[in-house]
Amino acid sequence: MIEGYILDWFNLLFRWLHIIFGAAWIGTSFYFNWLNHSIRKPEESVEGISGHLYSVHGGHFYRVLKYDGAPAKLPKTLHWFKWEAYFTWITGFGLLAIIYYFNETGLVSNTEDSIGRYTAIGVSVGVLVGGWIIYDLMCKSPLSKQLVPFTIIGFCLATAIAYGLTLIFGSRAAYIHIGAMLGTIMAANVFFVIIPNQKIMVNTMLKGEKPDTSLGDAGALRSLHNNYITVPVLFIMVSNHYPMTFTHEYNWAILAGLAIIGASARHYFNAKHKGHHNVWILPAAAVGMFALAFVSKPQPIEAQSANNTENATITLELSSDVLDRVFASGVPDEVAFSIIEKRCTPCHSDAPSMSGYPGYPSAPKNIKYNSVKDIQDEVAQLLINGLVVNSDYMPYQNMTEITATERRFLGKWVESKQIE
Repeated sequence: MIEGYILDWFNLLFRWLHIIFGAAWIGTSFYFNWLNHSIRKPEESVEGISGHLYSVHGGHFYRVLKYDGAPAKLPKTLHWFKWEAYFTWITGFGLLAIIYYFNETGLVSNTEDSIGRYTAIGVSVGVLVGGWIIYDLMCKSPLSKQLVPFTIIGFCLATAIAYGLTLIFGSRAAYIHIGAMLGTIMAANVFFVIIPNQKIMVNTMLKGEKPDTSLGDAGALRSLHNNYITVPVLFIMVSNHYPMTFTHEYNWAILAGLAIIGASARHYFNAKHKGHHNVWILPAAAVGMFALAFVSKPQPIEAQSANNTENATITLELSSDVLDRVFASGVPDEVAFSIIEKRCTPCHSDAPSMSGYPGYPSAPKNIKYNSVKDIQDEVAQLLINGLVVNSDYMPYQNMTEITATERRFLGKWVESKQIE
């Protein structure tokens, strides 16, 4: 019991820190990309200055100068932006380990043909490292100078990896690992390219030599990549709250669609800051969101029944007269609760016998179904319909082995309650 409690506190700590450092990193990334796109040539030509910008914030006015390469002399104090990126990745990897590496459930699907726990951890680490290696090689190849082919090939590779992970991992874990892979690419850009290039330029200047500005250009390109990757990564960070995306049959395609929509919206603002107003991008992104919502909508109970090839009968002891009238008059509360009691209350009750964290004694999110009265609540019915009937998100990794027939019974029960 105490092990699960400690693990939960580590989960909280790393998640909190991850959000704090991530907000700081994303904030600086967005600001500097906005700054680069908003810089304009000064009214009067100044030697060594390629552009400037005036801004106001907090009651104070500022003027930012952008050098054409580097200043002739370095200032005594030079601010670097790197620790936000490093600590975001460190806390993110720690969170990944706490949720999936130290926990025996959640990483792989709960099926007989699923890979072993340690093999899955190896695949997890391999995806993080391999994703960075492939991306870095692409950036160092002539392909990086061809914007459209580079983007298309990179997107297709990421989508292919997403599809592969949905076949190996649990659907939620697959999404999280795509986010972790992209986050690793972003942090590695800072650690292996952006900061080292900047240090080389600074050291060259300290020797009194002229720096190679192509190093700065290479770092700026990686920073721009990070800027576009950020929006899909942010979605993945919150995706575990929306099982209609990651539990869908074509979850990898939904993720790809959301990535395109997010990156497109980011491109609109980047172009706008440069003075290019592509007004069609945001409406197109909005249409794309509505289209995704439409194609991913849950199937009606009747359609689920028609597509169900399972011949299994409900595994509870129900009288024949109950079975005969179920689909004619709806499922009684007592029948619905009998399913919930067997499949849901092992976690969601005052005294759970099973939990997402081994030995942790409380019901996840304090959702409890202790009696028939608890399931008569409208909120409870919405949760059951959304997480159990219209997706396979719950029971988590199907640890209690609910059948498709039982899901149909619960669906009919919710449907009959809505009619009432």
